[in-house]
Amino acid sequence: MAPRAEGPDPVAAIRAAEAAGIRFVQLQFTDIIGHVKAVTIPIHQLEGSVTHGTWFDGSSIEGFTRIAESDQYLMPDMATFSEIPWQRGDGPRGTARVICDVFTPRGEPFVGDPRHVLRRQVERARKLGYVVNMGPELEFFLFRRDEDGKVTPLPHDLAGYFDFSTDLAQEVRQDMVDALEAFGIRVEAAHHEVAAGQHEIDFEYADALRTADNAITFKFTLKAVAQQHGLYATFMPKPIHGINGSGMHTHQSLWSIADERNAFADPEAPYGLSDLAKSYMAGILLHARGMSAVLAPLVNSYKRLVPGYEAPTYITWGRTNRSALIRVPMISPGKSVEGTRAEVRCPDPASNTYLAFAAMIAAGLDGVEKGLTLSAPVEESLFEMDRATIAAKSIRELPGTLGEALDELERDEVVHEALGDHVYGHFVEAKRAEWDAYRTQVSDWEVERYLDQF
Repeated sequence: MAPRAEGPDPVAAIRAAEAAGIRFVQLQFTDIIGHVKAVTIPIHQLEGSVTHGTWFDGSSIEGFTRIAESDQYLMPDMATFSEIPWQRGDGPRGTARVICDVFTPRGEPFVGDPRHVLRRQVERARKLGYVVNMGPELEFFLFRRDEDGKVTPLPHDLAGYFDFSTDLAQEVRQDMVDALEAFGIRVEAAHHEVAAGQHEIDFEYADALRTADNAITFKFTLKAVAQQHGLYATFMPKPIHGINGSGMHTHQSLWSIADERNAFADPEAPYGLSDLAKSYMAGILLHARGMSAVLAPLVNSYKRLVPGYEAPTYITWGRTNRSALIRVPMISPGKSVEGTRAEVRCPDPASNTYLAFAAMIAAGLDGVEKGLTLSAPVEESLFEMDRATIAAKSIRELPGTLGEALDELERDEVVHEALGDHVYGHFVEAKRAEWDAYRTQVSDWEVERYLDQF
């Protein structure tokens, strides 16, 4: 196998890849929606790409440029260089991939590049003295194809949470773990989730940019491995009515550069949370409605964010309360308080991870910079409270539709600034079109319910 390039010498990495039989390299990046795009070059062109970049036409990429300003170039980040494990160098077309940053003809970072959007927030945190650490839990479904080969919501098994005897995807998940670790992604656990055909694979907590790169790699890897097994992996938030949907619960904390410690941890405080952590969480809660369209970006996302399926609908926090938007996980006995973190439970895996992370970091840092005060925790189940009790506690709810979420996004200056004018404008335009296409459509449910009654 070709080695993963972690060091500062890209030439050595390229020579090692050539010696291992790598013949092609995919230069990868994402559009605003989060879809992976790639330009493939022969391995002998990679050294020139690292030095001078590789030009491409950005006018055909969602949310990138207009026809009149289409030229852009990709600069490979060789720390992400890795062989694609299902296209190994011992075959006739051994292929590697490297994640790239997008630049304009003037040599400036392209403001529409989602990776650049996240870089800006990471740098903002660094200027405040912190490294942002993130850890997403990406849930997904494995579906079978019907007799015509069409992907349909037919679960691959009938197992439930942590089941083993009825879990038909044990071997599939093991192949997925092997492929992820071949990319240098350290997997912590893999298991069946609550719903039939639903699964989760968790990987190691790391700094925000590396973790976002890993999440993008995670999604295209799982789709490729599933296809090899005759299955389809989907990150659609709610593919089947009446069962749990797929979330992307995102653990996050700030590491103090000066003190070399987890700045969220205070072992003497309730919940083990420092004042900094509380202000960060308060920022997340304050901007939860405004960033909902970025964290839950599909019409379908709001079919998941309904009461009764462990998905949050209320803007609260707690420890044991899985109906809360932020949960503070318990630290395992004997483990250091350095593991103290906040788990934000509203994002889903259909989001563009770079933009989702950027929005959450911006919201949290807004709370830190303003010294916001965190509300009291809510530990009782919100799903069992009546509307009057919820109103008396002044508990806000997440938007109920993508249309409502977009309205909230347009009112939130902090999230707008985090995305930047270019990404914000193109994102809202694309999602308004999606919402309008959905709300003007006549569904089968409407026909069946109303046609013979009115």
